[in-house]
Amino acid sequence: MGSKTKGCCGWLIVALVASLVATAAVVAIMKKKAGGGSGRKLKPLPVPGPPGAIDSKYGDALGVALQFFQVQKAGKLENNQIPWRGDSALDDGKPAGLDLSKGMYDAGDHIKFSFPMAFTATVLSWSILEYGDQMSAAKQLDPALDALRWITDFLVNAHPSDNVFYIQVGDPDLDHNCWERPETMSEKRPLTQINTKSPGSDVAAEAAAAMASASIVFKSRDTTYSDSLLQHAQKLFTFADTYKGLASDTYPKLQNYYNSTGYQDELLWAASWLYHATGDQTYLSYVTVENGKAFADWGRPTWFSWDDKLAGTQVLLSRLNFFGSKQTSNAENVGLKMYRDTAEAVICGLLPDSPSATASRTGGGLVWISGWNSLQHATNAAFLAVVYSDYMLTSQTAAVQCSGKYYSPTDIRNFAISQANYILGDNPMKLSYLVGYGSSYPQQVHHRGASIPADAKTGCKGFQYLHSTSPNPNVAMGALVGGPFQNDTFVDSRDNAVQTESSTYNSGTLVGLLSGLVTTSSVAQSFT
Repeated sequence: MGSKTKGCCGWLIVALVASLVATAAVVAIMKKKAGGGSGRKLKPLPVPGPPGAIDSKYGDALGVALQFFQVQKAGKLENNQIPWRGDSALDDGKPAGLDLSKGMYDAGDHIKFSFPMAFTATVLSWSILEYGDQMSAAKQLDPALDALRWITDFLVNAHPSDNVFYIQVGDPDLDHNCWERPETMSEKRPLTQINTKSPGSDVAAEAAAAMASASIVFKSRDTTYSDSLLQHAQKLFTFADTYKGLASDTYPKLQNYYNSTGYQDELLWAASWLYHATGDQTYLSYVTVENGKAFADWGRPTWFSWDDKLAGTQVLLSRLNFFGSKQTSNAENVGLKMYRDTAEAVICGLLPDSPSATASRTGGGLVWISGWNSLQHATNAAFLAVVYSDYMLTSQTAAVQCSGKYYSPTDIRNFAISQANYILGDNPMKLSYLVGYGSSYPQQVHHRGASIPADAKTGCKGFQYLHSTSPNPNVAMGALVGGPFQNDTFVDSRDNAVQTESSTYNSGTLVGLLSGLVTTSSVAQSFT
């Protein structure tokens, strides 16, 4: 341990003994540290059994978070639990002879964008598939299933024929020129569709992913509905893969709202879910042998979001590598290993003590990538982390290696916990970013319905409520607002949409994250 031998051999013995004692102490300390230190492998942790005691903090937060889907519902409401919400958008789809009244508004306005809505459904399905038993233990499974079906009902109706899918209801320009409650809106609600001449592979494939994953969720609950979802998913995937193109290229106006940067990730994401839903080897070959190298960007970590599904696909396909898959070829197994290796690179980038950790964090420890909707990436990253840590626990995988350092499932779970706790109030502002949770949360959420009294007669021009400095008269329960700036500050102003607007797609992964943390968790080795 750096000491030099001097004098007689007695001194040598003393030095050797001291060296051994010091080494033992260092090893003991390193065992206590996250990751066990450089080069030290860890032993597998025991696999948790059925859900244990509920953590009341996460259980309460989960119950609050799920209420936002009720806040965002369109159509004729059933068992409405939000007193200031009522029926809205009842005529959506009628010009095309369709019932598109259901679905959800994406954020604080009243447009139905199928792209982020479908992503919400996909991650909500994933959350239920991984953590449905935990949701049930916390008495929150039924609200999650209700929210999921409200979206998938819309997606089914938005797909009236094999190669036609409606990707938007409403005109964003008209909508954003109004500040009104959804129950009283009267402006035109035009429909936007993709078809063989006007493609949108990104949106069609995301809808396919949503319906494929939901078909697994409902398989044991409503076989007929599950079969219908799967048929729609398969047809939409074929449509997306055959007639390739970006919806935002087809409809340039979309670039101002949900401008997808590519469709290859959605094709892989959809095919991955279709493989899990069907067991059809064709889909596995699609993501590994046929298109993995070209589409998956193996080896390069990315951020999981409504736009980029690669990190989610990598973690999802890792479960096949962790638990094995029947009848996979050597080439397919090589591809699955590449997905898992890339997923591990994603995880290594998230762990704050990892040699490859991202420096994109706030001083308070939140992963922070962009000013607009900053909590999106932290929530999504934490969701992937808790899922991956449970794959490791369930498969008795002791550690991931990040540039020579080893990290256990507990280390990965602790990262997810840190992000969840930040969101729930353990942050420099001492503010819960989940509206309705805790004693201090944003009062001026950028949300039309929440900002206008239920009995107000505003017409389209209720902008005095947008610019008011008073708290919202209605609480948008469960809204996860955009979040803090990189210096951990937050300005609670309705005019500050960058920080105070909420979205359903944030809520989808937040529900999954909280469900994974609400009690000790492991995952089913198979979804079927």
